[in-house]
Amino acid sequence: MRFEVVVNGQCAEPKITTMRGIPGLLLASLFAGALGCPPPVQLTPPPATASAELVAEAGGSVLIAVGDIAACDSRGDEGTAAVTDSILRADSAANVKDAVAALGDLAYPSGSARDFEQCFGPSWGDTAKLIMKRIRPVPGNHEHESGFSSPYYAYLGDRAGSPRKGYYSFDLGEWHVVALNSEIARNEQYSAVERKAQEDWLRDDLKKSTKKCTLAYWHHPRFASSYHGNDPTMTSFWTILEEANADVILAGHEHVYERFRSQTSAGVADTVKGIPSFVVGTGGGELRGFNSPAPNSVARVEGHFGILKLTLGKEGYQWAFIDTQRRIWDPGQGKCH
Repeated sequence: MRFEVVVNGQCAEPKITTMRGIPGLLLASLFAGALGCPPPVQLTPPPATASAELVAEAGGSVLIAVGDIAACDSRGDEGTAAVTDSILRADSAANVKDAVAALGDLAYPSGSARDFEQCFGPSWGDTAKLIMKRIRPVPGNHEHESGFSSPYYAYLGDRAGSPRKGYYSFDLGEWHVVALNSEIARNEQYSAVERKAQEDWLRDDLKKSTKKCTLAYWHHPRFASSYHGNDPTMTSFWTILEEANADVILAGHEHVYERFRSQTSAGVADTVKGIPSFVVGTGGGELRGFNSPAPNSVARVEGHFGILKLTLGKEGYQWAFIDTQRRIWDPGQGKCH
């Protein structure tokens, strides 16, 4: 069984699988027609150099995002590393500023020193020199299975932020980007003092920013339609970002791709103050499927490894999920608040 379709969240059918002898896209089109929904479309992406040149002309920057990455028994991480590397090389040739947001759970099964050296290293790590130059990671729950992510901080060094904290920010072109440690918010091994310190830091960091557009990312999504579902412990992050008029939120953890329309921290659709979000846990870990779609879920892809490419401009952004076969899913664009 394979999954080959982007499903619009406004349609009644949450997901469609292929059947023997019937191509997935054809089957999806048949179901979509019966539901009164537009059929899914799988687009052929332009060469990476062409898209990079377009970004350069627009004066934009590129952020590549994906989480749940490396497992020694998977070839998915080699595929996503290859896609990421090709985009970064095209960006370099076109003098485009870029960064790689690694959305947690970088090395399975437990983020140990061995996992980083033998699983992450050969695909995304030391052998991928261009990726390691651009990487801006956050820790996930699997990293925390190894002593407050000690091997994670040892392997990634200053790029991971201060040990035990792991949160930081940086500017990318016209955007301010904030990387947060969601384990501090939900893991009882951290104290209430540490949780408050991160939230206070976030408020202060957002106040100091001079950029019009803001993007934030961490590991555990506030909203999701997959294995773990919604996570209320992420509400505080979302509320602080909402009050600061942030524009995009990214997360991993769920081993699928999912996009949500603009909504509040309470899950209410709101195009004025709400924030659109993406879940991208398709870096190489074992893929999963969806449960019933959560409210405000508008696009879902399951069964494909891939990365999210965000093109960040002065007033807005473009996005596309690119799988390891270089196919584009769910392309779109949005504006900053």
